[in-house]
Amino acid sequence: MNTFHKLIEQAGLKEEVTVAVVKAEDREVLRAVEMATERELANFILIGDEKKIDDLIAQEFPSLLQNGRVVTRHAVDAAAAAEKGVQAVRDKEAAVLMKGHIKTAPLLKAVLHKEKGMRTGNVLSHVALFEVPAIERSIFVTDAAMNVAPDLQQKVQIVANAVNVAHKLGVSMPKVAPLAAVEVVNPGMQATLDAAALTQMNRRGQITGCIVDGPLALDNAISIEAARQKNVGGEVAGQADILLVSSIEAGNVLYKSLMYFGNSQVGAVIAGAKAPIVLTSRSDSAQSKLNSLAMAICSAN
Repeated sequence: MNTFHKLIEQAGLKEEVTVAVVKAEDREVLRAVEMATERELANFILIGDEKKIDDLIAQEFPSLLQNGRVVTRHAVDAAAAAEKGVQAVRDKEAAVLMKGHIKTAPLLKAVLHKEKGMRTGNVLSHVALFEVPAIERSIFVTDAAMNVAPDLQQKVQIVANAVNVAHKLGVSMPKVAPLAAVEVVNPGMQATLDAAALTQMNRRGQITGCIVDGPLALDNAISIEAARQKNVGGEVAGQADILLVSSIEAGNVLYKSLMYFGNSQVGAVIAGAKAPIVLTSRSDSAQSKLNSLAMAICSAN
């Protein structure tokens, strides 16, 4: 898998799923839903202001009235919509939860509710996939949106979540690069200590399903030539499939740099809950939302 075009095709071959969309009264959200139904990727439960949703569909997305793949459910406000979306997953009506025109906080409040939420006991983490023109391949970045300053044990679970998504998307033995500013262990830089610990845990079978090697600076993680010039060896150097960042700030900068400087396509899911969660920005394009849906559909299966 190296392009979103192929990933969307892969999603179309999976067992059909239903997606619960929280606060669906949004043009870009409905455009993504329309694109997904045209490709027969999924069915949708559209939750929110039912009149606004129906009016938008009638005015701009009439194909959704004809294909029989969407139903609407009314919710009086964002909190109620989030609760209904999470309940649809808990009741197994839906296999994917999708963020619509709602802020992240009320959606996650419903997801993380102790009795009525989607918690599994694992850390929830953001897994983004970028199709990067500069390196002519796709690469995962985690965690750029959920965990602010993860400690070592949280990083173990963040790696596990990303590896699980990679497996579902067809990467059988992903290469994980814990990123730092340097390639050597420095006692004064916690990111390098954690990277070394993760590498050793992988070698001793405590982290499985992947190859972990670090610390690696970004250039040595993705460029074989840079790794060669700096004499950085190992199975991951220059060939990383998953970039593990040390903090949310580093992840956010890398995420947005790939989008705005690197002209990369992106899709993203929240992993570690009872079902994949499509948690795109409200400003993301319909194509990015479709890419994320494809990731979630493949992850759900």
